[in-house]
Amino acid sequence: MFRSISTLPALRQARPSRHFHACRVVLAQAQRQAGSTSSAQDAPIVQYVKRKVEERRRLQSELSEDALSEEDIRRVRKIRELEPLQEAWAEWNRARQSLEETLPLLNDPDPTMRSMAEEDYAALSENMNNLVENTFPALLVPPSHTGHLSAIIELRAGVGGSESALFVADLVRMYTRAAQSMGWDVNLVSSNILETGGMKDAIMEVKGKGVYDALRWESGVHRVQRVPATEASGRVHTSTVSVMVLPLAEEAESNSSDDDIIKMDEIKLEVMRSRGAGGQHVNKTESAVRLTHIPTGITVSMQDERSQHQNRRRAFQVLRARLMDRKLNQEMLDRRDMRRSLVRSADRSEKIRTYNYAQDRVTDHRLGMSLKNLTSVMDGDGLQDFIRALQQRHHDEILEEVLAQQ
Repeated sequence: MFRSISTLPALRQARPSRHFHACRVVLAQAQRQAGSTSSAQDAPIVQYVKRKVEERRRLQSELSEDALSEEDIRRVRKIRELEPLQEAWAEWNRARQSLEETLPLLNDPDPTMRSMAEEDYAALSENMNNLVENTFPALLVPPSHTGHLSAIIELRAGVGGSESALFVADLVRMYTRAAQSMGWDVNLVSSNILETGGMKDAIMEVKGKGVYDALRWESGVHRVQRVPATEASGRVHTSTVSVMVLPLAEEAESNSSDDDIIKMDEIKLEVMRSRGAGGQHVNKTESAVRLTHIPTGITVSMQDERSQHQNRRRAFQVLRARLMDRKLNQEMLDRRDMRRSLVRSADRSEKIRTYNYAQDRVTDHRLGMSLKNLTSVMDGDGLQDFIRALQQRHHDEILEEVLAQQ
């Protein structure tokens, strides 16, 4: 009956609805197995929760009478942290006990009693599955420390020349529409528009709660396969665009005293005259700004704003985001190095998604997931399916790391 919760990899599979028909199948399996619930109790996540509840009970027994020592304060804090898990565990045990009491009634000679037992069994099974697949993981996975961050999206044309530049513009439109549909504020900070059409590169700013956590998995190489408008023979061309999603903190937050991402003695600041179209203002004032972070060699140039002050603010914003992204990715790699079995490539050069116009298909290569509605993805709505699936994958990876702890 509990095969779906006996191993963690099952959490990664698409979860079909478990209504009464599915529960009747489970019921038949339980009848054949004489109603044993031992497989459920042996599930890794159940065993882990049991250990944490036992730890809470041990901490309670170790408290001194006055509970005033530093060690007691630490214990009390941990006891409070584990209280929601204790409550969920108590509910699990109540459901398990009721399930065991219901099993003998499945073979009752009275059809009415047997029917009621089947309904109770289905409801209890649903409750236990929900606890294992949703409640326990939600309580075990720690809250994201980047959940408050907004994001900067940098897009650069790659292989494919003018067709790649056109796809940069298409992706800017895709992310703009996706952000708007999710209630986020989106702004095109800078763009290098080509006379032949499209953009050589672009920087977008997306603000809102949870933006970075949602979009961070868009970093990588996006490949497009389609027939260019200038292709007379109808041959499909392959082009690429590199996308980098960077964490963006609010200015009041990033200027706090404990912020050590940027040290001014490590910054080389240069001002120059702007280049390109822009009327009389261009080339007459030194409004363009270039920042170089000396330890890493990271360089940011900004000239889209009219004043040096505005360009300087934008440049520091982008530099701060790049350095924070570098720090977060290093922390992720350090964690994964500790458990090499869970390592996936964090290389930004990795091809992550293919947009095939001829086949009306978008494939995410990390998920092995394809959607047969390219227009929906490019309009932003279909993109949310990929975003949710990638967030779930990350959630499941963190859960695996938690369960691996001894």
